Amino acid sequence: MALKIVFDECTACGDCEPICPTKSIKPKKGVYAIDPDTCTECEGEHDSPQCVDVCTVPDCIIPLK
Repeated sequence: MALKIVFDECTACGDCEPICPTKSIKPKKGVYAIDPDTCTECEGEHDSPQCVDVCTVPDCIIPLK
């Protein structure tokens, strides 16, 4: 599974980009986006998704459906 950033919620703070172990988070149209092809939700590396842990906006980073 992968995560996605809700564009309308993203404040473009950039805290999530450097903490992503798979480098799946990149700037896109003034905010950030997660590449679903490389996002692993940090499984096997961390107990929880690192981007969700550092994000200060509730429900900004959610599971991709």
